[in-house]
Amino acid sequence: MKLKFTKMHGLGNDFVVLDGVRQLIALTADQLRYLGDRHFGVGCDQILLVETTEHPEADFRYRIFNSDGGEVEQCGNGARCFVRFVHDQGLTEKSEIRVETLSGIIRPRLETDGSVTVDMGVPVFAPEKIPFLSEADELVQPLMIGGEEIAITAVSMGNPHAVQIVADIDTAPVASQGPLIESHPRFPHRANAGFMQIAGRQAIRLRVYERGAGETLSCGTGACAAVVSGVARGLLDSPVRVTTHGGDLKIAWNGEGTTVLMNGPAVTVFSGEIEI
Repeated sequence: MKLKFTKMHGLGNDFVVLDGVRQLIALTADQLRYLGDRHFGVGCDQILLVETTEHPEADFRYRIFNSDGGEVEQCGNGARCFVRFVHDQGLTEKSEIRVETLSGIIRPRLETDGSVTVDMGVPVFAPEKIPFLSEADELVQPLMIGGEEIAITAVSMGNPHAVQIVADIDTAPVASQGPLIESHPRFPHRANAGFMQIAGRQAIRLRVYERGAGETLSCGTGACAAVVSGVARGLLDSPVRVTTHGGDLKIAWNGEGTTVLMNGPAVTVFSGEIEI
């Protein structure tokens, strides 16, 4: 089977984007892993599938698969690439679209300068809704990792995150702690592990070990989770510049009960066909 695809990235967080509107796509986990493989396939952090929707309030359906073949609820950098893709492919002329995801409706908007702003929805701190196993609703929670207790803020941006503050992201234990946090039993659906260095009231540096993908050059939902955790703890003021290894995002959040706005680039690298 020949499959048409487009390779895209948002600050180095890279995707294989598939048009499920004009071609029928039903891939197995093995086929998804093959697409995501950087040696034998196209190579990516996530595979994004654009589909039609039956949701009365949405224009499209957006499905996200990690390179390990597992489907996940949300991907912020992918959402920016999604709106760029449907515009470039002539699937819509709307500058702002409504997109159905596993975690609800998101609203990405193509700006006149070519960047994309995404309304990522209201962050969730309630442990049972993240989900995160805890008997307390405290913003800062202890978590035992490899015999060491670290302090995290657990938050959902449509997917679960564990954000910790570090002195320097260049020396942060991302490779050693990331997999342990991802698969920690207190996160029943696994978690994305964020390592945040506060560089000022409106600036942070960030690395994220993503669930099912490992460390990526950038993570949109991870940037949102880090900023809202910092604002909620009184450490940051909105809007915040988030510097990742792939570049900068701007995240705005006005506090409890309000939605998070993420702004950043979306880039098309190339299109092609692959036999699968």
